[in-house]
Order: sequence, then C-alpha cells, then structure tokens
Amino acid sequence: MSPAGHLGAPGTPAKSGDKRARVEPWNDPTAVPYVRLVDLRKSFSGHVAVDGLSLNIYRGEFFALLGPSGCGKTTLLRLLAGFETPDSGRIEIEGVDMAPVPPYRRPVNMMFQSYALFPHMTVEQNIAFGLKQDRVPRGEIATRVTEMLDLVRMAPLARRKPDQLSGGQQQRVALARALVKRPKLLLLDEPLAALDRKLREETQFELINIQEKVGITFVIVTHDQEEAMTVATRMAVMDHGRIRQLGTPSEVYEYPNSRHVAEFIGDVNLFEGQILEAGRDHVLVSAAGGARILVDRGVDAAVGATVWTAVRPEKLRITAEPPDGPATNCISGTVYDIGYLGDVSIYHVATPLGRVRATEANRLRLVERPISWDDKVWLSWSPNAGVVLLQ
Repeated sequence: MSPAGHLGAPGTPAKSGDKRARVEPWNDPTAVPYVRLVDLRKSFSGHVAVDGLSLNIYRGEFFALLGPSGCGKTTLLRLLAGFETPDSGRIEIEGVDMAPVPPYRRPVNMMFQSYALFPHMTVEQNIAFGLKQDRVPRGEIATRVTEMLDLVRMAPLARRKPDQLSGGQQQRVALARALVKRPKLLLLDEPLAALDRKLREETQFELINIQEKVGITFVIVTHDQEEAMTVATRMAVMDHGRIRQLGTPSEVYEYPNSRHVAEFIGDVNLFEGQILEAGRDHVLVSAAGGARILVDRGVDAAVGATVWTAVRPEKLRITAEPPDGPATNCISGTVYDIGYLGDVSIYHVATPLGRVRATEANRLRLVERPISWDDKVWLSWSPNAGVVLLQ
C-alpha cells in the first residue's frame, strides 16, 4: 500500500490545482483552530476510553481518526457530538465551549455507519426530515433538498424509498441528510464500512469532492488505513485513548514515530540492530548476519543503542544478482513464497534479518517472471528509504 493522501511529503511544493496542498493552517502559528480538544478524558466503568487527549482541527479540514477497535476514536466522535459527556477537559467549536450545549443545539451533524434512513420515506423526504423538525419554511426546504439531491447525484431517484436503492445510493442519501442542515462540523462514523471494496474506493473520492464543494469541516472515524490516507488532509493514529502520531498521510506513512504506527499503517519490515554511528544527517546500524543499514536522517540516540529500522516493502529492490555499489542496505535470502495480486507481486524472503516482504510492480507477464520460488535473491534499498525508530 502506498500513501494516497492529498498532501505531499514535508516540503513538497503544491501542484497546480491541488487546493488542499496549498492550505496547511496547522503549519501557521497564527491560525486559530476551528475545533479544540483540551486534555479530554472519558471512562466507562473504570475503563479509560479517552485519556487526556488534546487536538486542534482547522476549518475546512477532512480530518481522520484512525485506529483499531477499542482505541477510543468513536468515543471521541460521540464526545464532539454531545452524545457523551467528558469526565474532564474542554471541547470548543469556533471558540465556543460546548460543555453547556446539548447535542441538538451544537453546530454538528453526525452520519452513522448504519445510515439509519427511514424506510417508509422517499429519498427527498429523508433528506428533508431534519429541516421539517427545525420548522424551516417550506420553500427553503424545497430549495435546500434540491441542492442536496444535485450535490450527491440522486435527483433522478428522489421518489424512491431506501429498499429500492443500492448501498452506495443509501450512503449518498444519508450524507445529503446530514449536510442539508448546514452544520459547521460533520462527523462520519465508519460511513463506508458497509460498501464493497470497489464501491468504497469510488465513494471515497465522492466524499472528497463533496467536502471541497460545501467547505464544511469533516471528521471521519475509520479503522481502514487506505480510506484514511485517501480522504484525509491530516490523520491522528489512536491507541488506548491517546494519539500516537498526528500528521498528513504522507508524513505518517513515510516517517512513523514508533513501531506501533509503522506496523499499523500499511506493510513494513522492521530490522532490529545497534547504532554504530549517529551523525546529524545519518545513522549507521549494525544488524543480524553482519548487515549494515545506513539511513540518511539523524536520530537522538547514542552509539550502542538498540533501534529498529522500518523499510516499506515497495522501497526494496529484489534482484537475482548482487547489486553494485556500497555494502550497506543489502541482504541476501531465499524466496519462500510469492503472492500475485495482478498489479504487483509480493515476495516473502527468508534472510538473516528474518522474514522480509518486498513488492514489485508486474511490468512483465506472470510467465516471464525472472524470480521464482526457492531462488536466491538480493534485497537492497537506498539510504532515504528507511526510518530509524527508537520505540
């Protein structure tokens, strides 16, 4: 898996037309957060779900809360919506303390995983329901419902009922119903989990386009790393009620700050070793079998410290002959398994550093593959491909 988020690696210039890449308020010390969570805590029967969490989210972001089941991400979403009350801490939206504000008066709407459409109502009636509850004038309801139907491309199906719609169509209706009330903040709780893989991927890009059109701040909860990396401007990786790492998808994928994050986001090879040299711009690590690993980024660790080098499978080169060049960042091994995925093949190689995964694009047809089972191979990578982790 490769990082597919909207922002490039740190320092990467924005491409023409890439609106998200040009707007990075989290890097502007004068920017005022749209949503502020300050030392937020929440427990259930002695179990800590959110543990002293602080977070700033900026206007117009598509922010992702990512983590395994039970990490606290849905509880955090419910705290924002007002469905749960924090034990301590503070929630602000646009500078206003939300503590005294009940859920129905918060400038927030929430889209649930189940969609929760009314089965006896048509598409347009489902979308209009919240506006009718708020006693919005009939003419304005009609105008806003029409706008939403056009936005989610459901106008031709406006008279259908939910059981006459596909899963993807129901998802768009639920989104329109959430957006029609024009919330300042839209919370999405695993909104695409019920869709099949192909439809989920298509809908991710629909969500991005809709969010950019309406300009509302989105916060999505998901356990799907690819989904978070596709839609998010920034993402927070959560574990045991805390944020383990916060950053753009490219930052989190390319520069994980711990083994936990490296292993949770995509596939990774972790090589344990001891530091031989530690400079400001490089680290040299001694690993098993006499392997030497060179990384062109410095770390705050002393010579002799035990560290782990993280290298993504797609950054490894796999060859049938030893590569030319320096002796660092090169190990040999034997192929013991191959996974063919159509566009790429995954090679599992037994090496002195343990079992290593390498992926390679299938530029040749399968019958022409130069490397096969039980072949001896060499794996190599560049100094900027790895990241040294201290924990």
